[in-house]
Amino acid sequence: MDRSDPAGRVAAHHASTPPAGEGVTRIGYPIGVRTASVVRVAEVTPTMLRLTLGGPGLAGFHSHQADDHVKVVFPLPDGTRNDPVPDDEESLEWPRPVPPTRKYTVRRWDPRALELDLDFVVHDGGLASDWVGSVAVGADVVVAGPPGAKAFAHTYDHYVFAVDTTALPALARWLEESPADVSADVLVDVDHRWERDYPLADRDGVRVRWLDRSGGSRLTQEVAGLDLPARDRARTFLFAAGEAGDIKPLRAWARDHVTDSLVTGYWKRGVAGLDE
Repeated sequence: MDRSDPAGRVAAHHASTPPAGEGVTRIGYPIGVRTASVVRVAEVTPTMLRLTLGGPGLAGFHSHQADDHVKVVFPLPDGTRNDPVPDDEESLEWPRPVPPTRKYTVRRWDPRALELDLDFVVHDGGLASDWVGSVAVGADVVVAGPPGAKAFAHTYDHYVFAVDTTALPALARWLEESPADVSADVLVDVDHRWERDYPLADRDGVRVRWLDRSGGSRLTQEVAGLDLPARDRARTFLFAAGEAGDIKPLRAWARDHVTDSLVTGYWKRGVAGLDE
């Protein structure tokens, strides 16, 4: 997923199934700005809330890949709104002053019920975190996107997921949508014991390990220590997402150890609203 394009410019086509073959394929969706209503607010873990949005404002919404994201668009500091507007099917026009936004992975999209689930990590002092902690059922929420996806095939022989809690929604959706015989190693950085309670589908060929990050991330070391299939006998794909600095070393590691990879910084310590 390209999270660095504030205008949301994408190709004017989309796909409802993962691409075949190898590598990462850019997939565009018709981009839009929609106003939805809060249908439910539920606790997933003590530090994560799930917001379910719904209503006719979501008609025409597209989401076909596990890494899809939207921007939640907030009012300006004085309470007024300055929401983006579609420029054409491929982009949005962001007026000045640009409204504050935060990116969230599409955990679930139900086109029949017109329901959209977004999971929010709750922490002190965050714009979206403070907002979701007090938002009421029935409140209007403006969402922009998704702007398209970087999609990878479901046909690799083996997968490695190296993520932290911010990427759990993408991982959970991928586990639900991947083939029945999928083979994967999943490593998850967590800061609190209860984050391990995030619900993930139980898959026979998937091994999940939770890593305590209280003393610093060990994602790179743990990934490097995996007993992976030999490259000349099996194709392996690495998906790494989470804190940008923690996963950065995996870019170089991937070049020598896996067939293809997608490494995406979802956030960065000390930086609000990261656009990687």
